[in-house]
Amino acid sequence: MELRALGTTGLRVSALGLGTVKLGRNQGVRYPQPFELPSDQQALALLELAWDLGINLLDTAPAYGLSEERLGRLLRQCRRDWVIVTKVGEAFQNGQSQFDFSAAATRASVERSLRRLGVAALDAVLIHSSGDDLAILEQQEALPTLLDLQQAGLIRAVGMSTKTVAGGLRALACCDLLMLTYNLLQREELPVIRAAAAAGKGVLIKKGLCSGHLDPTAPTDPVRAALHLILAEPGVSSVVVGTLNPAHLRANVAAAKAVQAVR
Repeated sequence: MELRALGTTGLRVSALGLGTVKLGRNQGVRYPQPFELPSDQQALALLELAWDLGINLLDTAPAYGLSEERLGRLLRQCRRDWVIVTKVGEAFQNGQSQFDFSAAATRASVERSLRRLGVAALDAVLIHSSGDDLAILEQQEALPTLLDLQQAGLIRAVGMSTKTVAGGLRALACCDLLMLTYNLLQREELPVIRAAAAAGKGVLIKKGLCSGHLDPTAPTDPVRAALHLILAEPGVSSVVVGTLNPAHLRANVAAAKAVQAVR
């Protein structure tokens, strides 16, 4: 698996990353089919397979239910040089999302993630946007708090998981990396990807496979078509895709490698 620079953070990440929402949450999600949370044995086997296939990037968040807590426990058995991205600002409790971008909540979230993941410092922490990107960046305390924690050595890279073009462009001026949506059906944020490339900022892609809603009747392999679209952009560091199915994971990696081979 090709490793790409995550902007100028010094981190190098696999072109395909593993999203871990399905390790910790199956409520309030928008996937085509319902699913049960995996056992620890199943989750550990998936993590080991991902590493063996060349994936070194794991994406998690407090909003992913038990994901951080389970990863911390599982990675003690699967010790590898993972790059782990987590988030602040959103939590999932009692079946619904709750947002808090205050300094106190941001600091508490980072401290909780450090404990859950069992690490001394977090590789990357993103602000988990509620949708009002500009107001969060310009009027809330999450970003300055994260920058303070970065200066204190608790975070290596700071960024934002954005939901708007304007928010993404604004975040480029004050963050190390972004996570944004880009896929066959949603291409509005392409200008942000290209601006990030010009600015030397890292870009992680979410919903690259349309959260499992790709058309299976398409005349060409929709997974390969989606990854070709995304990975052809020089500004993209990694596409984060979540799955619990080992066969799907193998197929996704094969498609990503096929795309890399023809670039």
